[in-house]
Amino acid sequence: MELTVMGVSFTLLLLLGVPVAFAIGLSSVATILAAGLPIAVVFQKMVGGMQVFSFLAIPFFVFAGELMLYGGIADRIVRFANSLVGHVRGGLGMSNVIGCTIFGGVAGSPLADVSAIGSVMIPLMKKDGYDADYAVNVTTHAALVGAIMPTSHNLIIYTLATAGIASVSALSLMLAGLVPALILTVCNLAAAYWVAVRRGYPVRPGGFSGWSVVISAFLASLPGLLVVVIILGGILSGAFTATESASIAVAWALLVTVFVYRSMSWHNFLKACAKACKTTGVVLLLIGISAAFGYFMALYEVPQRTGDLMKAVSSEPWVIFLMINVLLFVLGTFLDMAATILICTPIFLPIAMQFGMDPVQFGIIMLINCALGLNTPPVGSVQFVGCAIGGITVGQVMRTIGPFYGALGVCLLLVTYVPSFSLWLPGLFK
Repeated sequence: MELTVMGVSFTLLLLLGVPVAFAIGLSSVATILAAGLPIAVVFQKMVGGMQVFSFLAIPFFVFAGELMLYGGIADRIVRFANSLVGHVRGGLGMSNVIGCTIFGGVAGSPLADVSAIGSVMIPLMKKDGYDADYAVNVTTHAALVGAIMPTSHNLIIYTLATAGIASVSALSLMLAGLVPALILTVCNLAAAYWVAVRRGYPVRPGGFSGWSVVISAFLASLPGLLVVVIILGGILSGAFTATESASIAVAWALLVTVFVYRSMSWHNFLKACAKACKTTGVVLLLIGISAAFGYFMALYEVPQRTGDLMKAVSSEPWVIFLMINVLLFVLGTFLDMAATILICTPIFLPIAMQFGMDPVQFGIIMLINCALGLNTPPVGSVQFVGCAIGGITVGQVMRTIGPFYGALGVCLLLVTYVPSFSLWLPGLFK
């Protein structure tokens, strides 16, 4: 009875357009009323879910990403990417992918990535004769790499969502995302090049600019790029913890944007602060409410029942993993990334572990699936931003999204069925 109330109320609230955080909270309240338990249990679980030291990393990583967004780092990264690969066919598309990958590693946010790089590259590509749908698709898909880079606050959210199920360190997850990020970039480059060749996009006149130009552009962007090196190097050397690394990222972002590049205005600084506060508030609200929701899912054995249903279909691990991917993708299309991680991890992680998947590998698979959801309606926040910049409708973009979806699908399958892609690097530092 209580499980039915929880599932039906949550679904109905989402269909009615209620924000995800409130839908989770109200369905938790409805469940506890149906169970006849004190309503104070919901608030106890909410407060308990947010009283974790590791949560301090989230506002700092969010703030660092916003400082990178408003601090003019994107322009230097674009110049470096264009000098490196801008001479090949569809060169601006190639440059877009490289630029998004690099900035995603710096900012750790797909939304910040598409906002920063997209605002530069999409109008530039349209001006040079590229179709708007191509420019938007390249940008929005390349931006997704930010979800699995070391500066992503979603990595921290996943480590917290695994509490009581498995022991996953933030460092191992940061390292695990690097090789899949490279694979994702290669897949995006292949898709961008293939479409560019089919559509006959031009080659940049003059050819390769020369290594002196590449090195000069790289040195100009290097201070911004060093944030990833500092975070990973500091954690591995023991200079600071994964949680403390987030505050180091903020300090470095301020140092670079204010004193090195001198591109951070007071107005943009205030905008970065306001945006970071808003995002942090939303994420922490989701975390607290999801802690209560997760309590009821555990109480009424949702993971066990889901596992039984999946095993009734097949007992083959590869089939189970495929079903998990499909379900995560579907849920990610209408749930926010943080909400998907917090709700789905307690359900699917025990099932994946039962069939031999490492929790670190599952985390990367979870994040890639959630990233795909950011580019898929009806939520699709990354895609909506890209379409707004490109002056094109979502429907027009969706008609030509196939090659780019295919590239991300290849990456997801490789990470799912070849564990070494995500586990090799963390294994070196155990």
